[in-house]
Amino acid sequence: MSLSSPFIHRPVATTLLTIAIALAGAVAFNFLPVSPLPQVDFPTISVGASLPGASPEIMASSVATPLERQFGRIAGITEMTSASYLGTTGVTLQFDLNRNIDGAARDVQAAINAARSYLPINLPANPSYKKVNPGDSSIFILGLTSKVYPRGKLYDAASTILAQRLSQIEGVGQVTVGGSSLPGVRVELNTPQLHGFGLGLSDVSALLSRQNANSPKGQLSDGDVTMDVLANDQLLKADDYKDLVVGYNKGAAIKLSDIADVVDSTENIRAAGYVNGNPSVLLLIYRQPGANIIDTVDRIKAALPSLKASIPTAIDMKPVLDRSQNVRASVHDVERTLLLSIFLVILVVFVFLRNVRATLIPSIAVPLSLVGTFGVMYLFHYSIDNLSLMALTISTGFVVDDAIVVIENVARYLEQGMSPMEAALKGAQEIGFTVVSISLSLVAVFLPILLMGGIVGRLFREFAVTLSAAIVVSMLVSLTTTPMMCSRMLKHERPEGHGRLYRASERAFEWILSLY
Repeated sequence: MSLSSPFIHRPVATTLLTIAIALAGAVAFNFLPVSPLPQVDFPTISVGASLPGASPEIMASSVATPLERQFGRIAGITEMTSASYLGTTGVTLQFDLNRNIDGAARDVQAAINAARSYLPINLPANPSYKKVNPGDSSIFILGLTSKVYPRGKLYDAASTILAQRLSQIEGVGQVTVGGSSLPGVRVELNTPQLHGFGLGLSDVSALLSRQNANSPKGQLSDGDVTMDVLANDQLLKADDYKDLVVGYNKGAAIKLSDIADVVDSTENIRAAGYVNGNPSVLLLIYRQPGANIIDTVDRIKAALPSLKASIPTAIDMKPVLDRSQNVRASVHDVERTLLLSIFLVILVVFVFLRNVRATLIPSIAVPLSLVGTFGVMYLFHYSIDNLSLMALTISTGFVVDDAIVVIENVARYLEQGMSPMEAALKGAQEIGFTVVSISLSLVAVFLPILLMGGIVGRLFREFAVTLSAAIVVSMLVSLTTTPMMCSRMLKHERPEGHGRLYRASERAFEWILSLY
């Protein structure tokens, strides 16, 4: 096989090829995302609907059931679950892994439209859906606490200021605010007093709707001058509601404070968050698909001082959870293992070759093969994660084989008296087919992993492709860079020119060979 012969005669071309592989891998490495596991998108859609005041039983029978009947007609659904709570219901649809998520979303929207006629008439809004990945979790959590402001104020600052600012950071996909709700005025009726005055709940509801409307007021005009009437009927504080007149009893006005306790509170009093036992509002930050977790968290931390300056000083903001710490530690540990494995491989090569020049050749071939693999990972949109790093670690024992086979064959012809150029040319031509067959046989070992189905197959596909790519790149390096370096760096050495350590180790190897 003469594939490598032109590159031996043309060291400049081989050097340029080597530099191109190294540069491509180095550039690709800077753009590879970092995550704990490969990015596997589960085709999952979550549908939510709300009906204030409805019990879980009503939500399940009148909202969840009609939706489920329509969703059941969609092709490709593998699992459908629903949960109904006070005033809300949620339906989670998981599709087959081969189903396109965008096509599934269109089917879900069509099913929601078909179910609209079966849903309650007083449903405030149509059910909504969103594409979710249940395998994703928040990468960073911020906690807001204060000794001055109530939860409602904290939630207002988090949802109107911080959530929007955080969503603009590169790599942030979604920011969810939890632990409370927006500020609101609660009217807690005293029903015996209400009925004693001959009033009902509908009277109070109608009053609140009329008195809390922000509607256009029109204009005043005298034919020459026109002026807009600017007035806001919205009532934002509990004190503004207390003096509202609900009705009359024996000529006396019945105020809202006579039949109810009106207090400043929040829209949802059943949501609460705590940090170290203190009432808190939490901001859960999720990354964009494929974003680098470490870089995204670093950008969030860099933005914290400006975020803190945009809210009142009485609000304390601090990180509660940083998932990048585990990712950093895991990736660092695997990287250290990778460097150690490369060092041990080179050390073993030196022990058996006992030649610094010969050891230098695989010492370059191994890192070059691994760096070139980063380019393949970038083209396949893979990430630096535990599985891909494990594949690179395992590949260090494979990628060195091709270089050693070429070096041994070239060294054999050097010992027979050939010049380095002739030995490299003849050795590479003779061993080329063997190198290709070795590499293809190793790649064939990992083909069954590529054929695995389901979520496990999706996870380990990146491992198999990364390992196979490293082997293929090492084959290319062994047929080009390795023989060229042999022709320039190796030279024929006479037995008497070796040192004592070499001769002693040679006798030990000959003794092992005789035993074999």
